[in-house]
Amino acid sequence: MDIVFLDASVLFSAAYRPKAKVLKLWRLPEVARLISSPYAAAEAARNLSEQEQRYRLDELLQSVELVIDTTQRARLPEGVELPEKDVPILQAAISAHASHLLTSDLKHFGHYFWQIIEGVMILPPAVYLKAKE
Repeated sequence: MDIVFLDASVLFSAAYRPKAKVLKLWRLPEVARLISSPYAAAEAARNLSEQEQRYRLDELLQSVELVIDTTQRARLPEGVELPEKDVPILQAAISAHASHLLTSDLKHFGHYFWQIIEGVMILPPAVYLKAKE
């Protein structure tokens, strides 16, 4: 069973449209836990422009466990470079022992797609969902 960490981009996409494909994540039997962080949830909420979208996000977060980075690392694992704003995302996924980190952030995480970093496989949500069909 997978423990799936949702980046802000995935939370945003799920809340943006009522029939977003990424909402399938909330119904997959292979997912033991959906997790994210207060940091990611706040970023998603900040980028949603309509109150209805923020309500959807709040509703979705009811079934997402919010975790924090408990490792308090000063640095990322060797060889991993991310902008400062993305560091807490990867650190929280690692700290929570997620099996997957799903993100649509191609610019910053794209070169880590399909890689496993300290036990966490980084994937775009569409790839993860396709593998579960």
